[in-house]
Amino acid sequence: MKYDVIIIGSGLAGLTAGLLLTKKGYRVLILEKKPFVGGRTASWDEDGMKVESGFHRVIGYYKHFPRVLKKAGINMNKIVMWEEVMDFRSARKGDVTTFGMAPVHGPLKLLKGMFGNTDTISYKDRMSLFPFFINGMKDYLKKPDQLDQVSVKEYAERHHVTNNAFHLVLVPLTAGIFFLPPERFSAYVFFGLLAPSLPRFYKMRMGGFLGGMSELFSDPIARVIEKQGGTILRDHKVTRMIYENGRVKGVVAEGQEFYADETVLATEIGAAKKLITDSSVEHACFNNLLQLPDVPAVTIQFELDRPATPYDRTTFGAGTSLASFTEQSRTTFKHVPGRMSCILAPAERFINMESEDIYQIAIKDAKN
Repeated sequence: MKYDVIIIGSGLAGLTAGLLLTKKGYRVLILEKKPFVGGRTASWDEDGMKVESGFHRVIGYYKHFPRVLKKAGINMNKIVMWEEVMDFRSARKGDVTTFGMAPVHGPLKLLKGMFGNTDTISYKDRMSLFPFFINGMKDYLKKPDQLDQVSVKEYAERHHVTNNAFHLVLVPLTAGIFFLPPERFSAYVFFGLLAPSLPRFYKMRMGGFLGGMSELFSDPIARVIEKQGGTILRDHKVTRMIYENGRVKGVVAEGQEFYADETVLATEIGAAKKLITDSSVEHACFNNLLQLPDVPAVTIQFELDRPATPYDRTTFGAGTSLASFTEQSRTTFKHVPGRMSCILAPAERFINMESEDIYQIAIKDAKN
């Protein structure tokens, strides 16, 4: 059978494309190499342990994600627990600083975070962050090209962020969100995450999922796609795109050939580059994509006999390998007494390390 569209990959991008296209009546085939859909937005059973690809959060001022969920009949407010604060833990200081992030939903918490506990991050440290953030937002809108030429670290130095604020706030924040230290990516990228909050400041807060992402939205979206006439084939790794006369006419997966008028490549960057190269696809539009470096990410999840912290809250760890982490036994994994999920940094340190060695380092840093 020939399809109108073949989508390679069933992550959130692939599922969204499939949802919108099948709704318009197109014959769509989604090919997924794993036995489950969702990609980075999936949860699955790993040797008897329910896991996901690191802990995930949704930001309240996002517009497109809730719209996609709505098209699949899912109300985002019913699948997340909203957080109005986030914690910064310091191994060096041995203390926790809580920052408010919801000016409308939690104004008192926001003020308390600005002027409260100053043992770890002093008032001077906090005030030094204001010019950094205010000018960053302004330059993102007025001087995007110039902002893209400087790293987060250089921009922080330019605006006189104190050394303490830089190491206790910006370093763990950037590593925990972008998986890279602040000298490794541009200030434009950093403020690009925050800029959409300006017209939607009243929506600022963070949501933790009330269950596995597969159960909450990846599988439900897939079911809607199939109900609308789409086809999803799991355990079907695409090994080559069929490229003839300057066009991609289909793909090869599990030894079978599938043909379509259009093909959507909805994989992560590394897999996309490999498919383009292995298929000898030549087009100027791919030149920049093929030059992009991969950004590794390493996560670890602990199943415990009790909660590691008194609440499920996004936390950034300064001075440790635990760039960001959270307890999830009250939200995502309610079936276990304790569950700590962590993003480790720098990822390059761990990417080729044995699991037992990663475990020992993470345990040591967690105790700090």
